[in-house]
Amino acid sequence: MGKQHDWLTRTTEVALLPQLPICDPHHHLWDHRETFVRRYLLDDFLADIGGGHNVVSTVFLECEAFYRATDRFGGDPAMAPVGETEFANGIAAMAASGLYGKTQVAAAIVGFADLRLGERVGDVLAAHVQAGGGRFRGIRHSTAHDDDDRIIGAHNTSPNKGLYYETAFRRGFAQLAAMDMSFDAWFYHPQIPELEDLAQAFPEIPIVMDHVGAPLGIGPYAGRRDEIFAGWSGNITTLAQCPNVHVKLGGLAMKLTGFGHHKLDRPASLETLAEAWKPYLLHCIEAFGPERCMFESNFPVDKASCGYTTLWNAFKRLVVGFSEAEKAALFHDTAARFYRIQGN
Repeated sequence: MGKQHDWLTRTTEVALLPQLPICDPHHHLWDHRETFVRRYLLDDFLADIGGGHNVVSTVFLECEAFYRATDRFGGDPAMAPVGETEFANGIAAMAASGLYGKTQVAAAIVGFADLRLGERVGDVLAAHVQAGGGRFRGIRHSTAHDDDDRIIGAHNTSPNKGLYYETAFRRGFAQLAAMDMSFDAWFYHPQIPELEDLAQAFPEIPIVMDHVGAPLGIGPYAGRRDEIFAGWSGNITTLAQCPNVHVKLGGLAMKLTGFGHHKLDRPASLETLAEAWKPYLLHCIEAFGPERCMFESNFPVDKASCGYTTLWNAFKRLVVGFSEAEKAALFHDTAARFYRIQGN
């Protein structure tokens, strides 16, 4: 199974609150050759979620998987990402058959379209809807940018700087409203004010900020956690004043956050993770309220630091004193409502 699997099995836990319904609003499936988890498909995901948590539905997030090979077979390169939606919808159909258990994997799908196409992106959005079989919900167009090469290398991404301010991007972004689509915002913590500006300009478009705004802790941000938290938390409080913005509570197990749990001899316990993540997650809940917050797995990316069962145990430990209604919102209801998932 590989070194990563062997390392993860050094810490095993029993799922806490096993009856609590979970809608996991952020995971990926792919067959990439350059990532630390090179192949992560339905069987791999089902194995991860099989630790006892009551995962009733999930949301597939774009990850450049299974794009159409327009260079070989012809066609408009702008339509290449529609292949990912076709793939995800096929996975969703497999899950809906019941042959793989009760979890409705990819009950909602978020894909990619280059919003810098402006009004022309409407054709791509329409193609996603057609390919999605009634499951397509929105777009993620990353603007996760930092000038430092150590950040670029950590996540293999380097979108152009200031994307959310570009006129062409905003013309494309406006098309989401006409198509009744939401937007997933993926960026690093210094860019939170950019999302605030975008959200204020388009109050009619539902937006969810991925990974609590990705507070960085490596490269030039290493050793500055208190300073960075102060700036991050202030920007989070301000962003929460935009009623169309939600937040995904997770992503802190990524290596780029600098917690270093992936370097331990054995995976961290739920208590260790909960203590490290507590200031970030509780601040978001306080600022946005449970009705605009949703816990996420971000698997398999967050698998770098912990297993799926331990991840959700840490989340559950953090909110042990919350009401049943608040827990229901954080673990299921907010995500199911935002992504319009019916029947669970």
